[in-house]
Formats: sequence, structure tokens, C-alpha cells
Amino acid sequence: MDLSVPGIGWRYPPAPGRGPRAAAAVLALALLPLTSAADTASAPAAILPTGPADAATPARMRLVSQEQYFNSLGYVFGPDISVPAHFAPFRRTDGLLASGSASAGVTLAQMQEFQRTARSLAEQVVSPANRDYLVPCRPRDAVRADRDCAREFLLPVGRLLFRRPVDEPTADAVVAKSAAAADQLHDFYGGLAVALEGLLMAPQALFVVDRTEPDPARPGYGRLDAYSLASRLSFFLWNAAPDEELLRAAQKGELATPEGRAKTVDRMLASPRLETGMRAFFDDMLRFDDLAVLAKDPGIYPVFGAETLADAREQTLRTLIDHLIVRRHDYRDLFTTRETFITPALAVIYGVAAAPGWNAYASPADSPRAGLLTQVSFLAGHAHPGRSSPTLRGKALRELLLCQTVPRPPPNVDFSLLEDANSRLRTARERLDLHQSNPVCAGCHKITDPIGLAFEQFDGAGQYRATERGAAIDASGVLDGRKFDDLAGLSATMREHPQLSACLVRRVYGWATGGPTQPADKPVLEWLGAEFAADGYRLPDLLRTIALSSAFATVREAAPAAAAGGGAP
Repeated sequence: MDLSVPGIGWRYPPAPGRGPRAAAAVLALALLPLTSAADTASAPAAILPTGPADAATPARMRLVSQEQYFNSLGYVFGPDISVPAHFAPFRRTDGLLASGSASAGVTLAQMQEFQRTARSLAEQVVSPANRDYLVPCRPRDAVRADRDCAREFLLPVGRLLFRRPVDEPTADAVVAKSAAAADQLHDFYGGLAVALEGLLMAPQALFVVDRTEPDPARPGYGRLDAYSLASRLSFFLWNAAPDEELLRAAQKGELATPEGRAKTVDRMLASPRLETGMRAFFDDMLRFDDLAVLAKDPGIYPVFGAETLADAREQTLRTLIDHLIVRRHDYRDLFTTRETFITPALAVIYGVAAAPGWNAYASPADSPRAGLLTQVSFLAGHAHPGRSSPTLRGKALRELLLCQTVPRPPPNVDFSLLEDANSRLRTARERLDLHQSNPVCAGCHKITDPIGLAFEQFDGAGQYRATERGAAIDASGVLDGRKFDDLAGLSATMREHPQLSACLVRRVYGWATGGPTQPADKPVLEWLGAEFAADGYRLPDLLRTIALSSAFATVREAAPAAAAGGGAP
């Protein structure tokens, strides 16, 4: 059976062959009367006079991530509609996997995965267990086509999946496809599933396209239309497609006024869904995807298991959300705070006791643990399977938290002395001095090791130690000219480093605008940094400033011709 639908754009043969009540309420809202796509296209998003006057971003087309796809479907159909999926990861660009979405392509294997996922999801939606909640009408005959009922279901769903109203030609084609499949299968719901499968894997659902129009007041610039602005806001703050209320704000022109846009942004910042968006951002920024393949030698670290690894990731994310979103604390204080959360699995690493489940925990004043740099996710995540690594930890600090680039090591580097358990060189500091004396290696190690050695009082699993092979560990060092005595001193130095907040601003701005930052973004990044500092380095204020800035809704060039015309990418 052919799944192609005019106006959707992809033609691909099909592969062979609980939340519903809340989802039904979402679909019911979508059934309310709408203006046509043509009526709303002339209501452009406002360009607010905030930030550098010439700040703008490129018009982009980007592939949604697996997480964004399922976050969006969870809103439309409810959390009980799910299927295991393995979308291809993006290439990390400018520090973020999300920024790689702007240059991602689609292979035949990926198309097969999209279709497998869409087919399973569609079958679940129309199944007897879910159709009574998710399909708002009943066919006149369950073994025949019913175009009116199909339209009543498919158009509101298409609007949510496409993040804008479905134009009439596409709507007619989708309903016709459902009717033809229903008659062929002698099953109304089977036909509905075929049409829904096509919507779920349509380019309009899988790609986020910046649709623009020229800005007559600024030659050479364009501005996002209202629905594109709604999508940019939603993927930025919630890591999901717009909800019904946001689409209605776009439809009514509310995003075209400073007051309306501010009201919408404030609603989104107050939503529980902000936590989902910010967890996804920090998961990306801190490269927690690497933890999925992290392994430790059980003979060396018997207390470190899969549960420890999962809890380490969650510990850091919980700490970030509590500190930044719930309490609205200074971002820089994350590197000195003693407040976090632990589980029994983490308590073993920490050397303390903990009740089952998650527990709020504050390390004692004399404890060596304070701040994100002493959490297991960082210490174990940037170490080898059987030993610590000052170089990996120093590299991670510079690249993830200061947005600096550390060159890759040259080929054929001799690591044998670092790994030799029988070496006369007992501490990592002594062994790394060999690299400092080697001119081939010295350039990189001079920027990683003086800070990475501060972590040596924690082994490769993140457990505290005072000695290595019987020798006392010297954890002193220097970060860009500022000396410190131990990891607590490094953390305090990091808190005051000007690049710490500047790096966060750069990463958040790239996340917000859907692609890597560029040299032309320097003025807006400097302005955002100054605003961030003036607001006490509070993340919600930074998010709001970006969302209401001129640059957020302004583009430097027209969108791609296919996208501007409303067709498929």
C-alpha cells in the first residue's frame, strides 16, 4: 500500500507486517474553530527592540531528535503511546548534539526506522484500548470509510504534528488516503492508521523549518512567521513541539506584540514542562550521552555498577534543576554548593549512609565534596575503566564548562608508563611530568594537566583517596594564572572564571536558535552575558532574555525556497 500523500512529500512503501483521557482533552481543544493557514500567514512575529540592532540568526531546517519526537507525541496522544525507537544520533557541533540537527540528513535506514516507529504508534492510537479516548467520533460503519469522522480526527492531529494548520490540499489528500485504505482493508480504523502513519513520518512532522518573510524595515533581514516562532520557543524551553495554547497564541497574533510574546514566554517558564527542556539541555551540554557506553573494571571498582551510573547522571540533573529552576540560584554557585541528592548506590561512593530512594544531602563543611566537579557523573565519566585521568578531566572542564578547544593527541603516543602498575612513578603527577617534557605532548598537557591533577584525590570511580600507591597526592595547580591548593580551590576559582558564565550563554543561545553559534553572534552573546550578570546569573532570567530578544525572531536571510512555499523539504 502506498503511503505517499500529495503535499506531504515522501513516498516510501510500508514495512511488512493510561494517559489517553488527558490526550483526548488535548485533541478536543484542537477541534475548536481555526482560521485557515492563509489567514495566519500574514501575521508575522514581532521583532522586539532588545539587544544589538543587527542581531539575527540564519533561517534553519533541522531534524527533530528522538527525544523531541516522543516528547511531542506524549503531549498529543498521552504517555501510554510508546514504542522503542533508535533514531540516529546527531553529530556534536559547537558543543551540542542539538546543534548538529541543523546539518543532519536522512538515510534509507533512518527512513525505515521512522516508518517502523510511525506504524507502531498509529496502530496503538487506533487500537480498541485507545480509540474511544483518542478518536473523537465514531464511524457510521466500522468496515467502511467515513470521510467526515476521519477529517475530524486527522486534521487536529496533523495541526499538532505539523505545528501549524494543515492546508486544504494536504488535508483533502490525507482524508482521501484514509478513505482509500479503509475501503481496501474493510476497516475504518485501519484506514485511519494508514493516514496517521503518513502524518507521523511526514517531513512537516520530522523537520523544524524556519518559515520567514522579508522585513520591509530592514533590507536583507527576515522574520519568523508566528508558527515558526512558536516552534522555536517550544523546542527551546520544552524540547517538544508547541502545545495547543501556544499554537492559539500564534494563530491570534499574540506573539506579534511585545506584551503577548512576554505573556506567552512567562507562561512557558512557569510550566512544569520547563524541567523537561532544561534537563535535555544540560544532558546535552554535559555530554551525558557518553555515560551510556561508560564501563568500569569490576575487579578494581567492585562498588561501581549500572545502578551507580544511572544514579550519577540523575544526581547531577536533579541538582541542576533544583538549584537553577526551583530555587533560582546563581549558576556559578553550582561549583561550590554542598547541597545535592544521593541514593544508596551513590552513598557507597560518597562513604555515607542513605535511605532507599532519593535523599536531599548536604556534605559537611570539612568534606572534600562540594559542587558539580566532585559529583560521580563528572569524576567517573571522565576517567578510564581502571584508573583516573587528569588529562580527561582537565579536557572536560575546559571543553564542557569553559567552551575552550583542546587539540586531539598526536598518533602513536606512548601511554605505557601511565598504565604500568609496576612503574617507580607512583602518582599521576609524576607520570604526567613525562608528557610535559615531551614537546610533542606538552602543548595539550599544559592546558589540561595543571587543572586535571586537582581531581586526583578522587579515583576513577569518584571515590575519595588521600594517597596513590602509598604516596601523598598533591592536588594543587593553576587555572589560567590563578593558583589553587586542591579541588575545592579549583571549584572556587572556576566560579569566578569569566568564561564559565560566557560558555553557558553560548550553549543556551545555540540550543535556543537551533544551530551552532557563529562569529556574527559575538555582539549578541556579549550582550546576553552582560544581561545574565546583571540578573544575578539566574538561568530563568537568561532564558527569558533570549526568548524576548530581537535576535531570537530575526533571520539573516530568507528561508529555503521549498520551505517558504509551504512544500516539503
